[in-house]
Amino acid sequence: MEYLSDRVKSLSVSQTLAMAQKSRELKAKGLDIISLSLGEPDFNTPDYIKVAAKKAIDENYTKYPPVPGYDDLRDAISRKFKEENGLNYTSDQIIVSAGGKHSLINVILSIINPGDEVIILAPYWVSYYDQIILAGGKPVVIEALLENNFKIRPDQLESAISGKTRLIIFNSPSNPTGMVYSGEEMEKIARIVEKHEGVFIISDEIYEHIIFEGSHVSMASFGFIYDRVITVNGVSKGYAMTGWRIGYIGAPLWIAKACNKLQGQFTSGVCSIAQRAALAAIEGKDSSRQIMKEAFLRRRDLICGLLKEVKGIRIRVPQGAFYVMPDISFYLGKSDGNVIINNSDDLALFLLDKAQVAVVGGDAFGAPKCIRISYANSDELLVEAVKRIKAALELLN
Repeated sequence: MEYLSDRVKSLSVSQTLAMAQKSRELKAKGLDIISLSLGEPDFNTPDYIKVAAKKAIDENYTKYPPVPGYDDLRDAISRKFKEENGLNYTSDQIIVSAGGKHSLINVILSIINPGDEVIILAPYWVSYYDQIILAGGKPVVIEALLENNFKIRPDQLESAISGKTRLIIFNSPSNPTGMVYSGEEMEKIARIVEKHEGVFIISDEIYEHIIFEGSHVSMASFGFIYDRVITVNGVSKGYAMTGWRIGYIGAPLWIAKACNKLQGQFTSGVCSIAQRAALAAIEGKDSSRQIMKEAFLRRRDLICGLLKEVKGIRIRVPQGAFYVMPDISFYLGKSDGNVIINNSDDLALFLLDKAQVAVVGGDAFGAPKCIRISYANSDELLVEAVKRIKAALELLN
């Protein structure tokens, strides 16, 4: 007999991780699976960061670290915020956690009470929705359409805010669409938030270093809402350090203190060696970030060019991150004679079976007419993957 809590029963399994697991299982059985499902750079962590981690082991960084992170790491993050984002966060406003996902749940659990409404913009990253549910909050979803480049209009946000709204989660560059809001577009959103006292905004900026057009703008740089913004970032995407599990926030002091208190009961300070590696990453000035960004830009152009040639698929060319989100509504209701494609998850499973290509259905992102493709893979495999996808889709009538 299982006696699971209602809390756990209310959660969905992360579809990105689930598809990645299915891909690994099929690969282990000898199948030639091309995985375009996981949001992970295919580059190795730069050598100078690995050297710093090895040095940390030799220097015996093996004791419990401070709950909010080592002082010198938080000082470095403070300087990074100032130099790269124009944000003034003192080190005591910064909390280092076990990845951006951990940073997000710390903030959500710190300020959301049961019944509070949290606005998320669809397509949204899969874990936003369930983290809100975990906190007892109510997700309020605003749909951003492909026709508007997957960006919401300011009037949509204004209409969604109610007396119960406590938080908005904003993400640019976006996972899963790769779209980037301009400074002008962001200021319009910020002005709406300004009008509603007691409404806060999480700005998830984990992809800030992977932008192909224009420059990154931090939501907290709009001074009139600075004290109501929690900036979430980390080293996973920009430095190819997904497995090191280091994320961090810059926040109003009272929120940082709350996250420190919460983290002290959940995890305490996060991995000491990973923190020393993150310090080296943030302070490092080598060319690795630029090299990775150039590769992602080349791959973006490659895969978007190929997808435009596939019948029935509509796309918007992403401006950042390493995802593209094709609209596949043309194929909904179609069948190969055995399987009927009722939704995007059906199509994702169909492609895994017939094309041996792993993508993620859009339902988990609040975009049921789309699939998410990660192009963090080699040029050769991207060409082969789209070739297989095209051939599989031709089976549907």
